[in-house]
Amino acid sequence: MVKAAIAGASGYAGGELLRLLMFHPEVDVVQITSETYAGQFAYFVHPNLRGHTTLQFTSLSELQTCDLLFTALPHGKTWEQIEKYAGMADRIIDLSGDFRLRKPEDYVRWYEHRHPHPEWLDRFIYGLPELHREEMAGAKYVSGVGCNATVTILALNSLYKRGLIRETVVEVKVGSSEGGHRPSPASHHPERSGVVRTYSPFGHRHIAELIQELELDPGKPGLHFTVTSVELVRGALATCHCLLKEPVAERDVWAMYREDYQDEPFVRLVRSKRGIHRFPEPKLLSGSNHCDIGFVSDPDGGRLIVVAAIDNLMKGAAGSAVQSMNVMYGWNEKLGLEFPGLHPV
Repeated sequence: MVKAAIAGASGYAGGELLRLLMFHPEVDVVQITSETYAGQFAYFVHPNLRGHTTLQFTSLSELQTCDLLFTALPHGKTWEQIEKYAGMADRIIDLSGDFRLRKPEDYVRWYEHRHPHPEWLDRFIYGLPELHREEMAGAKYVSGVGCNATVTILALNSLYKRGLIRETVVEVKVGSSEGGHRPSPASHHPERSGVVRTYSPFGHRHIAELIQELELDPGKPGLHFTVTSVELVRGALATCHCLLKEPVAERDVWAMYREDYQDEPFVRLVRSKRGIHRFPEPKLLSGSNHCDIGFVSDPDGGRLIVVAAIDNLMKGAAGSAVQSMNVMYGWNEKLGLEFPGLHPV
């Protein structure tokens, strides 16, 4: 059994990670940390785990050595202590944004902070198995992925890598859990309930991941990206309006996506022509590690609308981390992740 610890296990992503690992056949979670809840049982913060674990939170200063360390700390916290953590664990999977980007200057631009340990950036593999499975196998360090970036990259990668897109306009609609477990004026119930609030019309930091992973021109990426809060707790829905360089028949688009994703355990293509579930919907993915992708083209073939959905806490965070772990250790990629989601919910 791999002895694993979770630093920052009291947050939403950390709680999901604990839930998944508790039922993973190859992992034994030996320690969880929280500065706020040190000394409390895990189920005090994550009541869904009541009766399933007696683990108690410890402070980060009490972190012990382990085989695998998951760091689910706020952005900017893991990179401060990366040398220390690397000395305490054989392998690290970081769920924050601290090691997602390859270029130090991108942290200055997108995170408005100089990276304190740029020499570590090349040691981390970007934590999206669909793009980096070969590099991830046997790796020691894997980074987190932005949830908005995850759903958009998986939606668009097939088209961009074939050079078919001239320009793209993306809007991602997200649930409240994306903002984390710490309350803020924007998350206060009277302000958050019932909203359709565009809070990042341009300049969202996840654009840096899109530029990096889709291999776009940083100076002129040709991708316009907006994020809007909606009445959801979990979920991210990307609607991508792709202006193509030349018309492409819808059957040819299906062939491309099937070629790329037919063997992917957690990417599903949605192609229903009837009923209310003709396109991906985050509600159906709650608790699952799937990314659903569908699309429709304009009659003239010059514009393709790609729609993709995920549970932001799963495929956009904890689920992707567990999937990455499975690849790192050479296990069945679906271990601990076979829950299909709920309907209705």
